[in-house]
Amino acid sequence: MLSRVAAGFPSPADDYIDRSLDLNDHIVKHPVATFYVRASGESMLGAGVHDGDLLVVDRALDPRPGRVVIAAVDGELTVKRLVREGGRLLLAPENAAYPPLDITGREDVEVWGVVTHVVHAL
Repeated sequence: MLSRVAAGFPSPADDYIDRSLDLNDHIVKHPVATFYVRASGESMLGAGVHDGDLLVVDRALDPRPGRVVIAAVDGELTVKRLVREGGRLLLAPENAAYPPLDITGREDVEVWGVVTHVVHAL
C-alpha cells in the first residue's frame, strides 16, 4: 500500500490569505498631497526609473537638493534629481546621455513634488 503525499508545499502566506494588502498603506504618507505619474523616457535610469514606471509623488515633502522631483518646465512635466552646484540649482538626469538643466532664477519652472517610490514590472 502506498502512502499519499502532497504534491505542493504549504505556504506560510496561507495564514494571511484573508487579509487584503493595500499598497497605499505602505507607500503613501500624505494621502491628500500624493499623486501618481507615469515616467516616459530613459533620463533617470541611474535612479531606477524606467520608461513606463509608475511614480508616487508627495507634494508635502520639501524638494531639497538630492531628491528626485517632478517639475514643470515651460509647462512640460519632467522627472529629475534636484542638485545644487555652487550657487546654481539644476534638474539633473541620471543618465550621461542627457544634459542637466540649469533652473537658477527661471520663472517657468515649478517643482510639483518629490518622488518617493517607483513601481515597475520585472
